[in-house]
Amino acid sequence: MTLLSEISIREFADNTADPKVRGFLHVPETSNGNALVLTHGAGSNAQAPLLIALAGTFSATGFTVLRCDLPYRQSRSFGPPGPGDAARDRAGLKNAIAAIKKNLGAPLLADFARSGDFQLTEPNVVAPPLSRSVPQGGDSAKNEGGPNVALGWDDKIFLAGHSYGGRQSSVLCSEEPGLVAGLLLLSYPLHPPRRHEQQRTQHLPNLRTPALFVHGTRDPFGSIAEIEQALKLIPARTKLLTVEGAGHDLGFKGKVTKEELPKQIFSEFTAFFSLSS
Repeated sequence: MTLLSEISIREFADNTADPKVRGFLHVPETSNGNALVLTHGAGSNAQAPLLIALAGTFSATGFTVLRCDLPYRQSRSFGPPGPGDAARDRAGLKNAIAAIKKNLGAPLLADFARSGDFQLTEPNVVAPPLSRSVPQGGDSAKNEGGPNVALGWDDKIFLAGHSYGGRQSSVLCSEEPGLVAGLLLLSYPLHPPRRHEQQRTQHLPNLRTPALFVHGTRDPFGSIAEIEQALKLIPARTKLLTVEGAGHDLGFKGKVTKEELPKQIFSEFTAFFSLSS
């Protein structure tokens, strides 16, 4: 297992993309070949304590993690997303996945970080494309001619989000099946508080990406019973991890953190997706 002290955390930006990608990259000393794109809820950003804790836990076992700000948060530092932001936010998530696929590559990233060839310490630095010396096919390539040829990452990238970020992640995957290997949906906002009739389930029958849901028993955005009913709409494999006594913040309110929860989520995640930890 990689020690936390061996993880490099760097500001990351890809300003060539539209929408731009901005966030923080957790680079383990020794990669296990898996990557996680992680994003935030409507009133938060990539510095949310829950995201930081999860990124640290996943990176400690070899995951490359990009926790990123959605495009609406890049445009304004506070406030929720507007009605017209959702499609652009999904495009930003897709660009974040592309940044991991095309520019990083988990097997190569630690070497770049150690060598100094990857300059990601400043917030406005753009990650360069892979150099010609980096293998971009051959034995490691899969689905020749497809979008994931360069590093054969068809089954290595996962997408995760809290609340609004998770909702947009699930919508994106319902629109583009096969984009990632799986979803981690934290406090999925099934409906606004006290508005049980406004169910956000329209896309779920089209979701064919395996998904692990994590939900508090006191979440006003959906009861456990409501979430269980919603999961029945999804044709893909799903699992629900309930967090007893937790609200929508899963116990990460302000500076308060739950040290054991990220470990529990990681354990359920690796078991659900049959990954070695």
